[in-house]
Amino acid sequence: MKEAKLPGRDWILIPAISLIAICTILTSTEWVARRTFYSTGNPARYCMTQDLSTGYRGIPNSVCTDKEPETPLIEYRFNNCGHRTTMECEPKLPGNYRIVVVGSSVAMGWTVPEEKAFAALLPAELSLRVGRRIEVYDEAFPGKAGSPHNVALRFNDVLAAKPDMILWLVTSWDVENAVFKESSSEVLPDKTRKTSFLARVESRIHEALARGSIAEEILDLWNSHSISYMTEHFFYESQSLYMKSFLMGPKAEFLRIKPSPEWKEYLQQFDSAATDVEGRAKAAGVPLVAVFVPGRAQAAMISLDDWPAGYDPYKLDNELRSIVARHGGTYIDILPDFRDIPNPGQYYYPVDGHPKAEGHAIIAGLLAKELTSGAVPALRLATQSQSIQEQGR
Repeated sequence: MKEAKLPGRDWILIPAISLIAICTILTSTEWVARRTFYSTGNPARYCMTQDLSTGYRGIPNSVCTDKEPETPLIEYRFNNCGHRTTMECEPKLPGNYRIVVVGSSVAMGWTVPEEKAFAALLPAELSLRVGRRIEVYDEAFPGKAGSPHNVALRFNDVLAAKPDMILWLVTSWDVENAVFKESSSEVLPDKTRKTSFLARVESRIHEALARGSIAEEILDLWNSHSISYMTEHFFYESQSLYMKSFLMGPKAEFLRIKPSPEWKEYLQQFDSAATDVEGRAKAAGVPLVAVFVPGRAQAAMISLDDWPAGYDPYKLDNELRSIVARHGGTYIDILPDFRDIPNPGQYYYPVDGHPKAEGHAIIAGLLAKELTSGAVPALRLATQSQSIQEQGR
């Protein structure tokens, strides 16, 4: 039997139909991804202003809403002093113990509603433990606005709140960006500006031809689409796959037992910034307490009590404790408590990496436990005083 030959037109129609089917699938998937994993832009552009002498600041009485690809729509409301906190900028009530929080995005409660951030949950946790009213006033800002350098620049604002204690939340990001300084030419990014798909393709083709890097531009173009983010999100929902990917990337450098010279330089810069921050607190006679909050991969390592050779999830924690203690501050350690939390990675956004609302609730509980364990004399004395009063009854 002779095999029937395809008509010449089918050699054109079949590939064309296949191409149309592929494009239809990709287009529909991108359409779904864009409506699920979309971002409305950076609210810092609208609710923050840049001051070269005092760093980035929130605009008083401003309100911005933002949605990152993995988060719901979040409202960022700044009080009359330009801080995102459930409290107004006013003198504390007599007898209250006020804690002022400084730091970057995690300390501010980025990507979670204000009432579900750890700073909003911590007062009730502490008040229940120590038997007196505790206030937590949050002066943290996201991104570079919350870098240790900017914390030092705004320290007069911190002291103006009349704190009984300053709580500094530190992450690996803060160490890596310890000495960020603004420049007069810097402009906050405009994430709301949109261009057509064809315009972006044409622009990237011209850039690629100019640099001779077609493959890199194709990869960048893929990463710029929502379907790429959606794929990464579902891929990273697996804790094991996320950890393997994370440990292969540059962000895992702080977990290495033998970090790169560049990371050692970051640590030295943080040491210098910590000297400035702690020195200002000491001069004002206000105790400063620092705590290191782990990222998703680090928390998973501690929970599993297992990590690859050449890595140590406690290494940076120990180094920060040494730095803080050397400059006269108090360091509390919440990392060991993650050993009792199964699968802590589920409390972080898979791609974004910030803690979810459930993660902030865990952080609030761990902070309350460690702050009242005796590390802070004022809170420890309050607990003893309550016990004495109960015995007298």
